[in-house]
Amino acid sequence: MDYPAPLSRLIDELRALPGIGPKSAQRIAFHLLKGTREDAQRLSAAVAELLDSIRACSVCNAVTDAEVCATCVDPGRSDRIICVVEEPPNLLAVERTRDFKGRYHVLQGALSPLQGIGPNELKIEGLLQRVRKGGVDEVILATSPTIEGEATAVYLARALKPLQVKVTRIAMGVPVGSDLEWADEVTMAKALEGRREY
Repeated sequence: MDYPAPLSRLIDELRALPGIGPKSAQRIAFHLLKGTREDAQRLSAAVAELLDSIRACSVCNAVTDAEVCATCVDPGRSDRIICVVEEPPNLLAVERTRDFKGRYHVLQGALSPLQGIGPNELKIEGLLQRVRKGGVDEVILATSPTIEGEATAVYLARALKPLQVKVTRIAMGVPVGSDLEWADEVTMAKALEGRREY
């Protein structure tokens, strides 16, 4: 059955979102269709506000609505240790443990030559500059335990070693092939505790 063009367009747009398949896209579209114009306008305004006001932190690349994120300006955190993650949701996975009190650096991806993502496409240089400034004793590589995450960790370890900083890797308490975003607090805490020098 062919849906009217506006409904088909909405379903196609929803299917483009990660984790939304054809059936989910249809359910969401029909749910929105049952709503009021005000409901649709609030959703549209929330998406527009997101795109207008959210940016990358100028220090660590986490998402923020300010020039520098709340984590980077928190005086209760240590500048001596930096935890490197691939994406902003990974930072939240580490934060849920409530055990890490250092700073973060978000790479905005992982190395993936097959997808054309090399070192220049990631936020690696900013990390190296932060370490070169001094005051950093340890860099924890908390990339996902995937092929891309491991390749990224190896690359970073090699780039950081000449800078005379201790480089550790989170332990593999996180299942191989999964994403840090889905790790529970206990698994993530164990992974941080069992990190090893790289």
